[in-house]
Amino acid sequence: MKARIAVFILMMLAAGSPVRAQDYLPELVKRIKPSAVAIETFDSRGATISRGSGFFVSSDKIITNRHVIERSSRVEVHLINGRKYPVKGVLAVDGEGDLALLQVDIPKEFAVPLPIVKRVPQEGESVVVIGNPFGLEGSVSNGIVSAVREISGYGKIIQITAPISPGSSGSPVVNMFGQVIGVATLQAAEGQSLNFAVPAERISGLRVGDLQSFASLSSETAKSKRAGAERLYSQGLAQLSRDDYNRAVTLFEKAAETDPNYAEAWYQIGFCYGMLGRPAESLKASRQAAKLRPEWAEVFVNIGASNYALKDYKEAAEAYRTATRLDADNADAQFAYGLSLGKLNRTDEEILAYRRALALKPDYAAVYEQLGLSYFKLKRFPEAVGAFEQLKTFKPDAKTFNYLGECYFENGQTQDSIDAFNSAIGYNPDFDKARFNLGRAYLKAGDRDSALIQYELLRSSKSDFADRLYALIYQ
Repeated sequence: MKARIAVFILMMLAAGSPVRAQDYLPELVKRIKPSAVAIETFDSRGATISRGSGFFVSSDKIITNRHVIERSSRVEVHLINGRKYPVKGVLAVDGEGDLALLQVDIPKEFAVPLPIVKRVPQEGESVVVIGNPFGLEGSVSNGIVSAVREISGYGKIIQITAPISPGSSGSPVVNMFGQVIGVATLQAAEGQSLNFAVPAERISGLRVGDLQSFASLSSETAKSKRAGAERLYSQGLAQLSRDDYNRAVTLFEKAAETDPNYAEAWYQIGFCYGMLGRPAESLKASRQAAKLRPEWAEVFVNIGASNYALKDYKEAAEAYRTATRLDADNADAQFAYGLSLGKLNRTDEEILAYRRALALKPDYAAVYEQLGLSYFKLKRFPEAVGAFEQLKTFKPDAKTFNYLGECYFENGQTQDSIDAFNSAIGYNPDFDKARFNLGRAYLKAGDRDSALIQYELLRSSKSDFADRLYALIYQ
């Protein structure tokens, strides 16, 4: 009875939680709205160039998007109370993250900083965006984190359902505790509006330098190939976050054309071509990235993947080995190195690579599978059983139990193999290989009648394994 009451209470709490969260939303908005500012930029003649948004991270510092302040000679912030203040200059810029840290001199009672959290938000987490799309009124949009994407060679990008209006670039994306989890960014490319959020952890990574005037920054930007390339790169990332590799690679190629020494752009070109199934083009771009940044492990992972797709396993293994030397903590590179060694029949070295990968990432299911297969290939059946038992912890499916059954069978543990094959069929009754294996295990155990039952089932499903089992039964 107590258990039922506890379940009932939990159900009521779960049902009521969205209502309570919504009840608190107005209070949250009221609390964080003074932290958001409108940003207006002007040219040398005093004419308005653009408007955007930003927010206080301390009493004298504001974060916004870099593209909001580009090409400006003067910048002004507008507070929610209607007051306007000039911005003194720029302290830091993250071109690829589209971030800028501004220095301001505003009375502390008007500057309400928002706390920054480095943790990555969870998918489904509720968020609020406070922006200023039309000036001072401070618009509010809410939604959820729809995805957190890991962009190879860059880092994380947050996708949100809360809309970002023109003028809201640089707005804080805030969780229900009032903490900044990201910076809203609106990019425009090929007629599209690309909304996403840059993780707040990139704010902490900004390298603060000497105060720079907007005129000086604009002058540098106009002369710099890199600044223009970074703008294209940022747009490419937005497309990449949506898995639109065709559009993304076009933007990354434009970035590399703008600045041929931009290693990150070449890397992303290689990555996109790899995802598009064009390994020769991927290899060419990745090699260019490696020339520019020979210490970057991820570039050699790209090179390894391209060579592997081209079936040049020797070159793939060499590239992955280089990646593991440059980044000894990269479990994926160790795993890929092992796969390449396996293709070269260097099984002992393959096993060592897998073991190193598991030392770095003990829950890496795919590695346990390949490790078990490698032990099986060398007829080290007890060790293969150990690997597949570990795999069973993370992936208890028909394939895993069939692997276990085959190891037990070859190791002379017939009854254990029968149990494992039965478990495999329990997960997938149409798994013909497991049914064939079960039939031959029954034969080995002297149970011909049970083997015949498996044969009849295979024959009725018109499986190619039926004739193979028949040959074993009547040999």
